[in-house]
Amino acid sequence: MSTGAFSLFAKTPAQICTLLGLDKAFQGRQIYRWAVKGAEFFSDMTDLPKALRERLSDEYPATFSSKIITRQTDADGAAKLALELYDGNIIECVLLTDREGELTACVSSQAGCAMGCAFCRTGTLKLRRNLFDFEIVEQFMYLQKSAPGKISHIVFMGMGEPLANLDNVLSAISFFHDPQGLNISHRRITVSTCGLVNGINELSRRDVPVKLAVSLVTADNGKRSALMPVNRSFPLEQLRSALVRFQKNNARRFTFEYCMIHDHNIADDDAEKLARFCRGLEVIVNLIPFNPCPELDFETPTEREIRQFTDALKKRGVDYTIRISRGRTIRGACGQLAGKISENG
Repeated sequence: MSTGAFSLFAKTPAQICTLLGLDKAFQGRQIYRWAVKGAEFFSDMTDLPKALRERLSDEYPATFSSKIITRQTDADGAAKLALELYDGNIIECVLLTDREGELTACVSSQAGCAMGCAFCRTGTLKLRRNLFDFEIVEQFMYLQKSAPGKISHIVFMGMGEPLANLDNVLSAISFFHDPQGLNISHRRITVSTCGLVNGINELSRRDVPVKLAVSLVTADNGKRSALMPVNRSFPLEQLRSALVRFQKNNARRFTFEYCMIHDHNIADDDAEKLARFCRGLEVIVNLIPFNPCPELDFETPTEREIRQFTDALKKRGVDYTIRISRGRTIRGACGQLAGKISENG
């Protein structure tokens, strides 16, 4: 897929030289450092020669290919941005603040989503296209500009399925990780998947030591196929085999994301099946109470239901945490993102 859009992001200094027609390598390094700072205009790059700044400003009005169209904040410290891409598609990204004050960027990897998970608002959209690596990076840069401090973590848990766009996701991760740039540790970057077995295998083969999160939701094949169409192509047995291989190759613990849905997946039998599925894996289960959306006909479990389910997991020795959803009131919590997709994108 090609693009006529211009962006300065997700590029090495050498690629910047090629893109901008520069014959001096040090100028590529200078501009790269400005890109890492999130510079929006070449006129801001004060250590470049004036003539070069003027030429680049004339040729490229901005360094970003996207623009912010809405910005919302929540009392819990969350902030959600809607970005319009160069072709009119709209995506969303979220800045999250935890109890310790650490900042996390939740970025999207696709405009829309093809996975169709029944409990996810993004799943009500059709996939329009994969995001380019620079569109992923631009989300982070915009969030960093609005953040009260330095963003320390990145999660690919926004719109879309990251492993269905692996090349662009890994290219963006390379930019985030570069020790000469943002220098964000691989272990502070999490890639989430609904369970694309071929994508998990490829991520393992490429040996990029990021964290892996798998949206499991239930360890019952019938229920999972109803809630997550991906299970019809990659049932739980195949998913578990891929995760065993991933863990053997990477020797890292991963996370099961388990969206708790009232009357669907939090009975004692669900706890038993989840415990059996986890057995032998180095995994922690991240329990997420369903975040309500007007488009979805599910309910958040009661505190009593959650307590009964966690008691059942504890009795079976399942290692779990409960995620406190942030950004609910601005529909920026898990499963609530749904940028309005332009018809002309």
